[in-house]
Amino acid sequence: MSTVACIGAGTVGRAWAVVFARAGYDVRLYDAIGGEVARTAIPGARRTLELLSENGLLKEDVDTVVSRISAASSIAEAVADVVFVQESVREDVAVKREVFAEIAAHAPADAILASSTSAIPGSDFLGHFAHPERALVVHPVNPPSLIPLVELCGTQWTAPETVAKARALMTEAGMRPIVLKKEIDGFILNRLQFTLVAEALHLVGEGYCTPEDVDAVLTVGLALRWASIGPFEVAHLNAPDGFQGFIDRLGPMMRRMGEAARTDYDWTPEQIASAHAELAERVPIDSIADRQAWRDRQILALRQLKQKQ
Repeated sequence: MSTVACIGAGTVGRAWAVVFARAGYDVRLYDAIGGEVARTAIPGARRTLELLSENGLLKEDVDTVVSRISAASSIAEAVADVVFVQESVREDVAVKREVFAEIAAHAPADAILASSTSAIPGSDFLGHFAHPERALVVHPVNPPSLIPLVELCGTQWTAPETVAKARALMTEAGMRPIVLKKEIDGFILNRLQFTLVAEALHLVGEGYCTPEDVDAVLTVGLALRWASIGPFEVAHLNAPDGFQGFIDRLGPMMRRMGEAARTDYDWTPEQIASAHAELAERVPIDSIADRQAWRDRQILALRQLKQKQ
């Protein structure tokens, strides 16, 4: 198989390394913090692969897949002769500009250059180097090693064939790509997610319910449908004559609630502190890692169920 480079070895970067190594690619992993790859990233990737193996979601043995991941001592070494680069450094335009300038200077001219940015438009940092037509945003859901959705968003410079190749590569690597038709801050997932969280803060902040109530509405209510079908199909199935009938009947109510929603709610530090206190009582800070592990097992169990379906 070919070689890919993962630049940045934090939570997202090491998860990407798992995605590519699992798909059969040799992966060069680089991080600006010396020793980070060997000290934490590769051991972290091994733990994720063990979890995948335990849940029947790994076709090869763990050692074989881990052996495909190696540490690079520089960006230049990491991107030499690769077919794809996935950048996952911190969310800072200046940092990303600097990193991509170095990536572009040393990567093959036909390599796809991708960023994991979760909110910054790619046009802010993917057009200042040679051949920007090979670059785009490939935004994952954290962690991409467990959640397959990925958002592909080109810039005004991105060639259509770059998007097509990235989509094919992601699909072959076991991911589920969607393609944005044009740029927008936060892409699709985060705009939907943060809009819901903002309205949740409004509902809690104004005393309509508690954070635990909001979480229950999602996990015991909406998510049971959304795990299989999205909001458009939910509406389509909720009316005997489909989506048009749903809107004909409930559209005015939807507009009223949309106007009353407070996605720009001006929450206070006291309200955030209160919500944090309730959450910390439910999930103490020193048990977050254990709860994250539990979350990961739940994600994989749901994926297994969906595969059987």
